[in-house]
Amino acid sequence: MSIQIQQVSKSFGTFHALNDISIDIESGELIALLGPSGSGKTTLLRILAGLESLDEGVIRFDGQNITNVHPKERQVGFVFQHYALFRHMTVFDNVAYGLKVRPRKTRPPKAEITKKVNELLSLVKLENLANRYPSQLSGGQRQRVALARALAVEPKVLLLDEPFGALDAKVRKELRRWLRKLHNEFHVTSIFVTHDQEEALDVANRIIVMNNGKIEQIGSPEEVYEHPKNPFVYNFLGNVNLFKGRLHNGKLTQGQLEVNVESLHGSYEEAVGYVRPHEIHIEKVQVDNETVGAKIVHIHVVGPIVQIELRREDTGEYLEAEITKEHYKKLIVNKGDVVFIRPKQLKVFIPEDFSI
Repeated sequence: MSIQIQQVSKSFGTFHALNDISIDIESGELIALLGPSGSGKTTLLRILAGLESLDEGVIRFDGQNITNVHPKERQVGFVFQHYALFRHMTVFDNVAYGLKVRPRKTRPPKAEITKKVNELLSLVKLENLANRYPSQLSGGQRQRVALARALAVEPKVLLLDEPFGALDAKVRKELRRWLRKLHNEFHVTSIFVTHDQEEALDVANRIIVMNNGKIEQIGSPEEVYEHPKNPFVYNFLGNVNLFKGRLHNGKLTQGQLEVNVESLHGSYEEAVGYVRPHEIHIEKVQVDNETVGAKIVHIHVVGPIVQIELRREDTGEYLEAEITKEHYKKLIVNKGDVVFIRPKQLKVFIPEDFSI
């Protein structure tokens, strides 16, 4: 089912939760609403589910205006962060609940419900736990029950509000992989809310980055990470080093550092270059003005990646770099050594309009 969100706004008193939001979502997409707390993600999700009214705008499912349609008639499955399972019901009965409470005219026969629930429990790898109660399950298992329950009513749209937020890192990663596989099998249009950048980049077909009730950028994981439209998106999607300086004739000058910036002309007294840690190149010897001296203040080896914290010799500013363990062994550097850093793929924004 396709979804059209057209000029939607929502306020709570003087707080503007959503401000003129418009999004087109194609049928079968897996969308991530990504942003910090208070950005409007959950409010938008609840409006789609019919659990929250909107002040202005229109919501369409497959072109049909459902703005004022009751939640029960929207054919939406909703999965909450904290599972919201019925504690007094078994796993089987939790999954079957949505089918059993249907009006008699649309309620499937008992044998059909049993077959459907068993198929879903097999899909979520919980077929051997059908008679257990939620209190007897792990967090990851409970969330899979919640997903199976949402899918049991065959929703046209699946909405998930930070579905893995209450789980530990290892379980979250397992469930992310499982959710991708599940979506590929069901092809139900799915939208999930998260503030976890890694989760959004790992799972979604497209990411909608939100901030202060507005959309900052919409694009594929690669697009929003590699080509952020503004400083907010750049900062929110991972660690970043800032190079604040003066821009003149395609060169950003800061302290003793001078970096060529391709396809950027004009003069600005204030400009900010953004570079991710893995795009900081470390050299033992200064070759040109595009490198600057920095003292190593901390080295942290994490698996195949080595994280190095440095302090610039000219400005005293701190930088973070990430290099491979292989490169680290070839460099032969230690804490306290002075090396020369070179920012690669510098992305420059002009503070006046945050654009190039």
